[in-house]
Amino acid sequence: MKLVRFLMSLPGATNQPVTVELKNGTSVNGQILSSTPLMNLSLKNVKLIQPHQDPQLLQFINIRGNQIRQILLPDDLNIDSVLAKSVTKIKGNGAGPGSQDLLSGAPKRGGRPMRGGRGGRGRGRAF
Repeated sequence: MKLVRFLMSLPGATNQPVTVELKNGTSVNGQILSSTPLMNLSLKNVKLIQPHQDPQLLQFINIRGNQIRQILLPDDLNIDSVLAKSVTKIKGNGAGPGSQDLLSGAPKRGGRPMRGGRGGRGRGRAF
């Protein structure tokens, strides 16, 4: 299971603060509000700790996912219950590029109609 899916289900499971360490050495401690598939985090009740500076208290902060080095979860977090809630069901074949037509067994064509009507792509029409 992907870490992003776990993080997206974490706010509904707990209100405990987590510590996020960034690549520039900054530590952010707060409660996760939301997480996107790109691992962008929104936190509330934040304590921002930067190297060689006094800690700052902030109400909200957004962190870009590619700037995260690690996320430290609280010790008393029941990870098994969060994992059980974050498991998603696979619904079967979708309409994606790898799906096949059920009757013929042939792959489906893209959603774009054929151009020209005569065949392959060329530079112009043959007279």
